[in-house]
Amino acid sequence: MGTTSEQGLDRWTSTYRRDCPSRTVVEVLANKWTLYVLAALRRQDGPLRFNELRRLLDGITQKMLTQTLRELERAGLVRRTVYATVPPRVEYALSDLGVEAGRLTTAIAEWSVVHVPEIAAARQAFDLQRSAEPQPVTP
Repeated sequence: MGTTSEQGLDRWTSTYRRDCPSRTVVEVLANKWTLYVLAALRRQDGPLRFNELRRLLDGITQKMLTQTLRELERAGLVRRTVYATVPPRVEYALSDLGVEAGRLTTAIAEWSVVHVPEIAAARQAFDLQRSAEPQPVTP
């Protein structure tokens, strides 16, 4: 039997395996629209309706918002409530698990906003360097 630190390392390295169940969770959280939907729901005082979310998330299509909300509901991060009105009213809110995930995604979003100038400068320097490098001559 290995040491506790070896067991911890083994548990971490198993997350890199293609059959690790945690990959499915990371796939959900790593989605661009997941980050924005969780952030939008986290920053509101209460639940939001579909069209309210769509107006907040500039550039998201109806289809993508539907898919994202469905996946978040399936993962237990979003709670969908349907009210028996005509037409039916549907609201979306974060579950307790979604609030916790929202803290992580908010940290990523805040880091992104703070570091936009550095990332943009690095991209520009990279692109300039790439364009200045000699290209191989093809016969």
